[in-house]
Amino acid sequence: MANKANAEIGVIGGSGFYSFLDDVTEVEVDTPYGPPSDSLFLGKVAGRRVAFLPRHGRGHHLPPHRINYRANLWALRSLGVRQVLGPCAVGGLRPEYGPGTLLVPDQFVDRTLTRSSTYFDGLPLPDGTVPRVVHVSLADPYCPTGRAAVLRAARERDWEPVDGGTLVVVEGPRFGTRAESRWHRAQGWSVVGMTGHPEAALARELELCYTSLTLVTDLDAGAESGEAVSQGEVMRVFAANVDRLRGVLFETLAGLPATGERDCDCGAALGGMDPGITLP
Repeated sequence: MANKANAEIGVIGGSGFYSFLDDVTEVEVDTPYGPPSDSLFLGKVAGRRVAFLPRHGRGHHLPPHRINYRANLWALRSLGVRQVLGPCAVGGLRPEYGPGTLLVPDQFVDRTLTRSSTYFDGLPLPDGTVPRVVHVSLADPYCPTGRAAVLRAARERDWEPVDGGTLVVVEGPRFGTRAESRWHRAQGWSVVGMTGHPEAALARELELCYTSLTLVTDLDAGAESGEAVSQGEVMRVFAANVDRLRGVLFETLAGLPATGERDCDCGAALGGMDPGITLP
């Protein structure tokens, strides 16, 4: 690690969330799992020290299946982060969840195929340390305190959020077929995205609080008749709402508890089990 810079809250998202801040410090972090998506950018928001990490890297050059999720979460924790907010763009699976909807999920379904989704795989690290196989509960994958803070912040910003729902995470980078979209909707799932897993699972293994904020940018193919999803439309809608989403994020940062005052169970996810590796 380049220096001893630190933060208490992490935000995994694009440069639109930090590029306008004054006095931003760029920090490069090494991890046993390789490099994270980019440098981490440290700044202060509402008196809180925050580390921003571009999920896809600067210039959006990393597709969802090539993001080094393990390195990203490890890097954040190594800087002192214990609470993480993960905003992402999603497709709506119901007509009422149209573009511009803010949905704060309470569940996810994993339909990815190729991603490393655990630190506890029993494979040796470069230093020779071998993690134990540890089974962590993910019955409720998102931090209840973080979810409550996001919902409260959105309402204070006059953006009525959808409280709860299931995010189905697909491999990408392609968008789904109409048949896949109809199937997802038939299962009762709410929105579909490409990056929500394994972020939440890895955060839990590191005993981090993790909260997802999903911004609906389109009605997924098959959610209703009409035009298929396009990358251009997704980016256009996200850009049109980024200031609004940033405002909710920053309001949330101010409302999160101090690191030593977390009242959820996220910080005890390992239940005293020895993972065989030293968490940063």
